[in-house]
Amino acid sequence: MELSMTHPVVKAFMCGSLSGTCSTLLFQPLDLVKTRLQTLHAGAHPGSARVGMVTMILSVVRTEKLLGLWKGISPSFARTIPGVGIYFSTYYSLKQHFFQERTLGAMDAVLLGAGARTVAGVFMLPVTVIKTRFESGKYNYGSVTGALRSVYQTEGPMALFSGLTATLMRDAPFSGIYVMFYSQSKAALPKEISMSTYAPLANFSCGLVSGVLASIITQPADVVKTHVQVNPQLYKRTTDAVRFIYMEHGFQGFFRGAVPRSLRRTMMAAMAWTVYEQMMARVGLRS
Repeated sequence: MELSMTHPVVKAFMCGSLSGTCSTLLFQPLDLVKTRLQTLHAGAHPGSARVGMVTMILSVVRTEKLLGLWKGISPSFARTIPGVGIYFSTYYSLKQHFFQERTLGAMDAVLLGAGARTVAGVFMLPVTVIKTRFESGKYNYGSVTGALRSVYQTEGPMALFSGLTATLMRDAPFSGIYVMFYSQSKAALPKEISMSTYAPLANFSCGLVSGVLASIITQPADVVKTHVQVNPQLYKRTTDAVRFIYMEHGFQGFFRGAVPRSLRRTMMAAMAWTVYEQMMARVGLRS
């Protein structure tokens, strides 16, 4: 089938998947470091409160070699390639259906981004659980499909949806806030910039600022989600994980791994949106 004959939603899916592939490959080490930092236990690791991003990177390289930083890349691809595709195709569909006739306002952007992320987040949650466990270093799964089968058989199907509440509390607001800041900052750009060859760089810069703000606001939910998915047997409810993190690490525990996560989410989102918009323009669609 020629690309010109492909349905616009399928084109959006393909553009989103390509952008997700590029960003995942580049920034997987930051996600792994973030997960390791969040799952350190003070009792088991004296002085773990002082472990930072650089220390964790050196520790992983020393014990697992350089390629250890890309541990979990398979489930990351399994999650991100279809997940980002679903996100952007849902985003495109919702925008065309509900917002085609008017300029996207701030609240419109929040609802649009949050709605698209909710659909993608629920659909891809089982792979997200496996990805988080791969990165934690506490599980020795041989493959993504093997891990999915193992969790399903030993822990039941609900284990594959552990952390759903925390995941949606993290992802829906992140995407909503990100799309709001991104769309509004892009709209504020002078036309001579947005219509020039510097447009991709300007869009990427808007994405960086938007990503930092959205990452900081949603960091506590990400820490809770990681704990629930790595140790589902310890937490019957999301509130149990919140209580544990506060008792174990204090208020600052909700911001563990903030630096690598902010770097990764910001760079991934900025790159994904820049690649997506450039690809959509090339196939003749407005993003």
